[in-house]
Amino acid sequence: MSRGKDGPEDVDATFAEIVADLRAGGFGLPEEDTADTADTVGTAGAEPESRRTPERPADPPAVEAPDAGWRSGGTSWDTTMFSDDPADDDEHYVPPEPPPLPRPKMGAFLILLLFLAGLFLLILPGVIGVGPTVATPLGILALATAIALLLLRVRQGPPPGADPSTGAQV
Repeated sequence: MSRGKDGPEDVDATFAEIVADLRAGGFGLPEEDTADTADTVGTAGAEPESRRTPERPADPPAVEAPDAGWRSGGTSWDTTMFSDDPADDDEHYVPPEPPPLPRPKMGAFLILLLFLAGLFLLILPGVIGVGPTVATPLGILALATAIALLLLRVRQGPPPGADPSTGAQV
């Protein structure tokens, strides 16, 4: 077999040769034909007289018992797909009402006021009679201060009175 720079020159002929070698060894044939081929291997590649195709049952059984193997889930696909939805059951979990939100403190109101004032100074400085050259730096400063105060209020670490050796808390 001559090979070119990237591979065989005649790919189809090489493939046909590989397939013929495999079929001579009995690969790629139905199980019933392998015994016939093994008998005819010695006759210089003679083809069997007739090819038999495996017979398939006309209709699958209506209800199959699930396998007891380790891959079975216990229910068949048809049962899972065409049965009633288990989520429609009357007995379902109803979560309890969440606790009420805590009352905002004075710091939260200050942050909200700074944030809104900064946006107002950046978007509509002419409404209060301030020029854009003065309102833009003041608006950016108010927004930056509000964001910094908001980030400083984020709690770090466990809540007060918690034992850090108890692990995760839900």
